[in-house]
Amino acid sequence: MTTFKLKVLDRYLIGKFLSAAGFSLLICTMISVAIDFSDKVQSIIEEPCTIKDILAYYIGFIFQMSSLLMPLYTLIAVVFFTSRLAFNSEILSILNAGVSFSRLMRPYLIGGCLIAVFHLSINHLIAPVFNKWKLWFEHTFVWTNQDKGKTSNVHMLTASNVKVYIKGYNKNSKTMTGLRVEEFEGSQVKSILQAENARWKAEPNRWELTQWSVRTINGLKETFTRSNTPLDTAINISPQDFVYYHNQNEEMTTAELMDAIARERVRGQANVKSYEIEMHRRTADAVTNIILTIIGLAIAGRKVRGGLGLHLAVGIGIGAGFILMSKFAVSFAASGSIPVMLGMWIPNIIFAFVAVWLVIRAQK
Repeated sequence: MTTFKLKVLDRYLIGKFLSAAGFSLLICTMISVAIDFSDKVQSIIEEPCTIKDILAYYIGFIFQMSSLLMPLYTLIAVVFFTSRLAFNSEILSILNAGVSFSRLMRPYLIGGCLIAVFHLSINHLIAPVFNKWKLWFEHTFVWTNQDKGKTSNVHMLTASNVKVYIKGYNKNSKTMTGLRVEEFEGSQVKSILQAENARWKAEPNRWELTQWSVRTINGLKETFTRSNTPLDTAINISPQDFVYYHNQNEEMTTAELMDAIARERVRGQANVKSYEIEMHRRTADAVTNIILTIIGLAIAGRKVRGGLGLHLAVGIGIGAGFILMSKFAVSFAASGSIPVMLGMWIPNIIFAFVAVWLVIRAQK
């Protein structure tokens, strides 16, 4: 049984790849932070935020930018160091020494896979945790009126057989008015709970009802109870259900996303697609690193007049094209024109064919 062992060539190219990727990540992150700080400096000065809040925000910001743009950083890194190798005739010397192009791809694929695993861990585990700090800072000090949660005439399913209607909800006092809870069995209504007011008490989903009534229906028998005495009861609704930011899916870990998807599907809420898109994006973007690594090698591995500048221009153009296609795919998936999974993976599928075509035409 043969064991896999890295050769000198593999270690050399992987080292070049990872160091270039780290340099690309550092430079692009510094530029992004500088631009974002200049955009938010007025809010930072005027609002009562502390140095700790600002540092927590930018830690989350750095991880979010890494989560979103890591494939582009990877492409720039591959094109940058491979173009220099080609300009110094190192790629040509490697090929002339009898190394096939497929053998040359091996260290690139190893490096791309290492970055993909790193990106996968950021997307699913690290970035969501730090995004909580970032989004809290933005909602508290920068964009204070971004809450899109519905607070009047709210209809939702809290279970497959329970429908809830809320006439109004006050976010400050955490109270509901005009509450109606209907429980079904098949197509028949089994019970109706109504309350003039419901005040949030505590987890798990405890509410205090005032001026409430319960109607229970069992075939031809019906019972009715009314009372003005406050009643503590559990309803599968929490104050968080009335708060919605368009980017709140970014602060959920993968486990939280899965729970949110299952919950929103039962309730029939429209924002379930945003959670599904975020779930598939986290994995699809990590795979993108491998595809763009192959494309970068095929583009920059040939020595051409114009050298690094031309290779970087082509590489950035391909990266921009990929991002543009991804945005279109997200829009189509969010609108329901195509399935969410297909929408998030179709850019990878298309660019995988582009990578194969470029490899076939690459300098051998």
